[in-house]
Amino acid sequence: MTMLAIRGATVVPIDGPPIPGGTVLIDARRIVAVGAAVDVPEGATVVDARGRWVLPGLVDAHTHMGTLEEGEGWAGDDHDEATTPVTAQLRALDAINPADEGFRDAVGGGVLAVGINPGSCNPIAGETVAVRCTGRTVDEMVLRSPAGMKSALGENPKRYHGDAGRLPATRMGIAAVIRQALAEARQYDGTPVDLGKEALGRVLRREIPWRQHCHRADDIRTAVRLADEFGYDLVIDHGTEAHLVAELLAERNIPVLLGPLIVGRGKVELRNRAFRNARLLAEAGIELSLVTDHPVIPANLLIVQAAYAVREGLDRDVALRAVTLNPARALGIADRLGSLAPGKDADLCVWSGDPLDPMQRVELAYQQGREVFRWNNERRVGTINGRDWWA
Repeated sequence: MTMLAIRGATVVPIDGPPIPGGTVLIDARRIVAVGAAVDVPEGATVVDARGRWVLPGLVDAHTHMGTLEEGEGWAGDDHDEATTPVTAQLRALDAINPADEGFRDAVGGGVLAVGINPGSCNPIAGETVAVRCTGRTVDEMVLRSPAGMKSALGENPKRYHGDAGRLPATRMGIAAVIRQALAEARQYDGTPVDLGKEALGRVLRREIPWRQHCHRADDIRTAVRLADEFGYDLVIDHGTEAHLVAELLAERNIPVLLGPLIVGRGKVELRNRAFRNARLLAEAGIELSLVTDHPVIPANLLIVQAAYAVREGLDRDVALRAVTLNPARALGIADRLGSLAPGKDADLCVWSGDPLDPMQRVELAYQQGREVFRWNNERRVGTINGRDWWA
């Protein structure tokens, strides 16, 4: 593979200040140099990016991409196993269709890696996975599997199982179901084989985090109470009212994956949904990520959420970190993605300008140094792996 140099851009490494007129040098699928004075070897392919911005590929840590397929209806809905409340043995990996149009939307919007979760109808739903957004098979897309254990508190499990006339039908019941499953997993000795208890054992050994779907402040407190009791690493997903208990989360270093934010208040739990919540969490010292919950909102709007959060007072550097390095950390892939640094995978995008300006777009995208997206300004269309894409 020929070395690739992207030269002359405003390079935003994320873990350092922007570099005007910077260069990113790529070799063997990895970044080998980032800076203002990078020597480009003779024979390297050079991309003239003057006037452009270069950022790492965006990361959306909470989606249902490939498991809740767009335009497929019942046939493409494989994200919720609502037949029993505890399904820790499930793996989102086994339900992902890489042909889902959502992956193409993601790449066109600069999102090159996503976390894919089982749905939120079960108190314990199964293992999450982190994947790249391009590939012929899901197996070649995988970055980390498992990447966490999905759990849900609040309205969703209460409604799904309560309406079916079975436990849990209340918030007490949801917490009890989770507590019972974790207590049994703590005593599991491997006989007989129980895939669910083995999966929960990875949580209890802190090999993967507990990904807690919750919106209301009281549910967030329950999530922290359970984490304190069982001693696992907790990540708050959605966190609509996390700003109301920000001190509690900050003192325990619990990250929040906030979103989706471009939605109406369609249920009680969302009554305090606001873009300013991102600023409030960041000011409290919480490690903040922004998420789309795709297909609740399309993944290509991830950067738009960041821009709106900046409009409501979120620091712009924090906003960019919230869609790159922080979600990569939540997924356990920050050693490979989320910032531009020597040794990391060459997953990056060339933007027409400041990505927080909604009028700018991705012009080129690379995964492991291979071009996967190109925008044709004359035709007003993008090309992803040889197929046309429209925003």
